[in-house]
Amino acid sequence: MDTLFQLITPQDLIIACGIALLAGAVKGMVGFALPMLLVSGLSLMISPELALAGLILPALVTNWMQALRQGLGAAFASLKRFRIFLLAGLVFLLLSAQMVRILPQDVMYLAIGGPVTVFVLLQLVGVPLTLSRPTPRIEVLVGGFAGLIGGVSGVWGPPTVAYLTALGTEKGEQIRVQGVIYGMGAAALLFAHVGSGVMRAQTLPFSVLLVLPAVLGMWIGGRLHDRIDQALFKKATLIVLLLAGANLLRRGLMG
Repeated sequence: MDTLFQLITPQDLIIACGIALLAGAVKGMVGFALPMLLVSGLSLMISPELALAGLILPALVTNWMQALRQGLGAAFASLKRFRIFLLAGLVFLLLSAQMVRILPQDVMYLAIGGPVTVFVLLQLVGVPLTLSRPTPRIEVLVGGFAGLIGGVSGVWGPPTVAYLTALGTEKGEQIRVQGVIYGMGAAALLFAHVGSGVMRAQTLPFSVLLVLPAVLGMWIGGRLHDRIDQALFKKATLIVLLLAGANLLRRGLMG
């Protein structure tokens, strides 16, 4: 614990737990945005590297809670359905994680935030951008892109959610599929950043301490999710996605 307080003050640690609670609640309701909210909030107080380390275990635990909420069989079915997407994302995540200390993140944030923001704005003004079915080529492209930016920034939700929304995925399945996709990605992120040195003995306690508030937030958000219908779920998803895209653009432009 003494080592941890060399990296973050007790006051900032309390604030970090509050951010984790909020991020978990949003994730419990719409299925994503925990990494984006954690990284954005934590980076206001601590280094981006420590923020990235902090989100790894909360992301791992909450994603597998989300993936298994409807049972192992349903999670396995989603894993099978999106196996090409997952494999492409895994490969690119492992490759890009090794560049986390050398690649300018502002460029990556702009590359993510721009397309996501345009996609959401078109959806909100009534311009339909839909896919009738996923093709292997599209799954490789979107999965690879999500993995590429996820390894560098820890944020792989926006392109994944935009893809699932374009497919018109039912809200219960979308939540489960996101859990499976992000759960696999979070496991890969942990492995990759043990190798990169981001997750190490000094940063591990910080990540562990953020798990409990994130899980509590997930429970609160899950209760809200069960009370909303498909149309409201899609609108809430698009609004959170728009905020995510705008925040990524802000970080890319302002640093």
